[in-house]
Amino acid sequence: MARSGVSGGAGTVATVTAARPLATAPAASALPEHVRVAFGVRDTAPRPVVWAGQRAWQCGDTLLRPVADHVVAAWSATVLENLEVEGVRLARPVRSSDGRWVVGGWAASRYVPGAPEPRHDEVVAASLRLHAATSTVLRPRLLDDRDDLLSRSAAAAFGERRLDLHPETGGRLFAELAAHRRTIRLTPQVVHGELFGAMLFDPTGRPAVLDLVPFWRPAEWAAAVVVVDAVAWGGADEDLIERWSELQEWPQSLLRAVLYRLALHAQHPDATAESLSGIERVAGLISRRL
Repeated sequence: MARSGVSGGAGTVATVTAARPLATAPAASALPEHVRVAFGVRDTAPRPVVWAGQRAWQCGDTLLRPVADHVVAAWSATVLENLEVEGVRLARPVRSSDGRWVVGGWAASRYVPGAPEPRHDEVVAASLRLHAATSTVLRPRLLDDRDDLLSRSAAAAFGERRLDLHPETGGRLFAELAAHRRTIRLTPQVVHGELFGAMLFDPTGRPAVLDLVPFWRPAEWAAAVVVVDAVAWGGADEDLIERWSELQEWPQSLLRAVLYRLALHAQHPDATAESLSGIERVAGLISRRL
């Protein structure tokens, strides 16, 4: 995932890119032969691509990509193997010849074509459909001891953890907005918390999702994160905020979404006062609605 702002998942400060040849193709050795053998594509010429901001190699109808967290990648594949989501294409995971989801730090899925487009309302709608489908997925044990940038930031946004945030890159604004936090009555579930920039569209407008970045949070919060990101960095109009106001606890969900981004930004090593501007803008818009 990547976006034109500071993010915590796989990425960083980057522009969202579609599945296309990389500007500088990596050496052929960058895709290990034993990985191609394991996933049954040894005799298929690999084509380097960027898919939803992730570096990958397309081998026919199979997409191979390195994964940073083997446990999360295997869990995501297990969920996506049989998940059905109305109106959303899923990149079905591919097992290796011995049944594994991850081989030597690499995972595989069916190649799903698409490109990022500024269809912000459609991403929010697809998010809600995706999370209706994941509402019955049990809370994964891998979240129990998770202590990374994303999980710390979400916990801080929900008032479950105190963080020492740099004031100039988001900490001061976080403290100001956190004072407006009120109790919400929403049901936590498995959600993909980083969908902005990670959803692609085919020429007919059908969205596609490659994998899951798991959080145990309300679906309304995940939708609010998409809205915050779209307004902060995606060029979305501020009316996007109002168009989804029928969602339960919407002002407080938006507040927790912008607190999440502020906490993430304030901890990120690449963060600057300048890269904070997009979040500051959307924070101002949301604070008027509290």
